[in-house]
Amino acid sequence: MNHRDERLGSAPLGKLMFSLALPSVAAQLINVLYNIVDRMYIGHIPGYGNAALTGVGVTFPILTMISAFSAFAGMGGAPLASIQLGKQNRQRAEQILGNSAGLLVLFSVILTAFFSIFKTPVLYAFGASDATIVYARDYISIYLIGTIFVQLALGLNAYISGQGAAKIAMLSVLIGAVLNICLDPLFIFVMHMGVRGAAVATVLSQAVSAIWVVHFLVSGKSVMRLALKNMHLKKDVIKMIAGLGISPFIMQSTESLVTITLNTGLQRYGGDLYVGSMSILMSVMQMITIPVQGITQGIQPIISYNYGAGNKERVKATMKRMILVCLTGTLLLAGVAIFAPQIYTGLFTDNKELLELTCKVMPVYFLGISIFGIQCACQTSFISLGQAKVSLFIALLRKIILLIPLAVILPKFMGVMGIYRAEPIADVISVLTTSAVFIITVKKVLRNM
Repeated sequence: MNHRDERLGSAPLGKLMFSLALPSVAAQLINVLYNIVDRMYIGHIPGYGNAALTGVGVTFPILTMISAFSAFAGMGGAPLASIQLGKQNRQRAEQILGNSAGLLVLFSVILTAFFSIFKTPVLYAFGASDATIVYARDYISIYLIGTIFVQLALGLNAYISGQGAAKIAMLSVLIGAVLNICLDPLFIFVMHMGVRGAAVATVLSQAVSAIWVVHFLVSGKSVMRLALKNMHLKKDVIKMIAGLGISPFIMQSTESLVTITLNTGLQRYGGDLYVGSMSILMSVMQMITIPVQGITQGIQPIISYNYGAGNKERVKATMKRMILVCLTGTLLLAGVAIFAPQIYTGLFTDNKELLELTCKVMPVYFLGISIFGIQCACQTSFISLGQAKVSLFIALLRKIILLIPLAVILPKFMGVMGIYRAEPIADVISVLTTSAVFIITVKKVLRNM
């Protein structure tokens, strides 16, 4: 047995959770920097920064959709591979990893072709106006060239953290992000490439990350090895990955639907300034939820491995601690947005009108996110235990069943503020429902262990 995966079943729990969660949180935060740093620099381009920021904000649903497909293959397969490692079945774990990599390559080809052909009508549908379409198109045209790198870097990194190698998973993201932060000002301001420069910096950075991830997984340092022979897609393996992967896929891809619904509603009831405020709110939303998702992603292998090994008490103790830590995280981070919105807003714009509007709507928008840590932890527990159907329902609940209909209905009665109020209402109902489902499901799963 490899020392690294043995540790998942025997190391002191508090110390183990901290050692896996910390690099995973760092990795998730660094990953967000890819898009957020782009927006910070773009928002400060002299002369047209505001229009450019709004234009790049409109591309957000496409970026989210691309990363959702990587989550389908990566987060759908990695917990299954961790469970197999717990059962000491390394060959099956490698088969899952290989099939996941094959899927990621296939997705890359399809996504690049589709969005390259249909980008203009898609961007208009996502809330672009005649004033912002040129910036949105410039950014996405270049970003799409790097789709394969985004898929491999994000999708396969889940298999590095899934074997308990959280520090290496963090490094794979850190290398790309540091490069991106350095290249952004060079391409945008020094070489005067503007929005296109931001996209070039991102593509180059993701390429370096992807090379690092693949290199580790084919090396002897990896507990499970990536091999070409396992990349031939097998129906039974794909079915398993899809069963679990559909939930994180829906969680991420519906982010696109949410953004489209909110942007088009804001364009209709408010205009470009309101769409610009949503671009900032979406970035802040990532700054709040991503650290918590990092915690859950770091802790997930402990639950999956011990579930596979039949260690009921360790599974239970890990889930309890994870819920407590995640709730504390969202309470603190959302608290800043509610009580001191100017701290976040000032990072993205120095435009007085946009600052005032965003500071006004931010406390309303993030009210429900303060307790969102509970949902995040419960959702990860379902995935870690292989509970595909429950996980799928929870993924659909917050955004598809609640948020999108509320964002369409509320502005008819409350005007533009109804769009901002839809988020906290959906969040609170979703957290309460998830908590009830979690208590019922986990009792049943632990009884059958």
